[in-house]
Amino acid sequence: MQDTQTIEQDNEQELIERLQNGRQVIVKEIRKIIVGQDDIIEEVLLALFTGGHCLITGVPGLAKTLFIRTLSQILDLNFKRIQFTPDLMPADITGIDVIEEDRTSGKRVMKFIHGPLFSNIILADEINRTPPKTQAALLEAMQEHRVTAGGTTYDLDEPFFVMATQNPIELEGTYPLPEAQLDRFMFNLVMDYLPMDEEVAVVTSTTTNYSADLKTVVSGEDILQFQRIIRNVPIAEEIARYAVRLVSASRPSNPDAPDFIKQWVNWGAGIRASHFIILGSKARALMNNRYNVSIIDIQALARPVLRHRILTNFYAESEKVNSDKIISMLLESIPIPRGVE
Repeated sequence: MQDTQTIEQDNEQELIERLQNGRQVIVKEIRKIIVGQDDIIEEVLLALFTGGHCLITGVPGLAKTLFIRTLSQILDLNFKRIQFTPDLMPADITGIDVIEEDRTSGKRVMKFIHGPLFSNIILADEINRTPPKTQAALLEAMQEHRVTAGGTTYDLDEPFFVMATQNPIELEGTYPLPEAQLDRFMFNLVMDYLPMDEEVAVVTSTTTNYSADLKTVVSGEDILQFQRIIRNVPIAEEIARYAVRLVSASRPSNPDAPDFIKQWVNWGAGIRASHFIILGSKARALMNNRYNVSIIDIQALARPVLRHRILTNFYAESEKVNSDKIISMLLESIPIPRGVE
């Protein structure tokens, strides 16, 4: 008769295989609609499987909305799209208390009408086209998975995943997201124009009567179990220290920060960045059939995790230095621990 530990190990191995197979099938189904954007697809799945949230930056017309809508169709989850506009109010997304008359007693009572945040997958479309007051309504939801209205707190559905899209701040009618709001996003992903061959494939398929038949492959309960099992992936102390050194070196207040950080950066990344790099690296290792975190995982996730957490100053802007270039220089300047891969 198997002991309890053996049974738990067997169940864990089965769950890992389900995660790896689920990832492959999800990518296969997304490919029926979305052409290219391999890195974006992988990083969105990393965020989903770890309980994080994603911010996607790109000009209009790059299929940001189509991508998240396709993902919601593949997953057996509730989906809501919120179009952020300058006149959108916080209650429009969280919900509102209304007065309702009880037909049996004739008394008037307050009833909370749930807003679109009460869903599993939220598409916050063009989030930087609404004023900061409404943007801030997402803060509690993203961090605590709950909303407060009229002094009462309501729990959100699980799993809860926010994918927000934003236009480059150079475009008309945009409001930069506050630093506290940006920090709630695990990744900031940049979606760029497709190479010519892939763009040809897109316009060829979208100008026909082709309609993809998408299959539902992963349930909400599966995702919650994936989020649990990913946290069990081991990480060597030296690799964890490397991740923390990388993040702390982005802070100009750190005496050991490189000179270019002190020259170009106003504010560096906080501890949440270290948390997300390590958690995302655990998921990346598992999704690539590895059972321990590698230096490669840390380096691969440095840009999406740090991109929106390194705030450059006037000198960087005048020299056309952005956060991506600073991250590249950080990766070159922080030594890799000896004896680890």
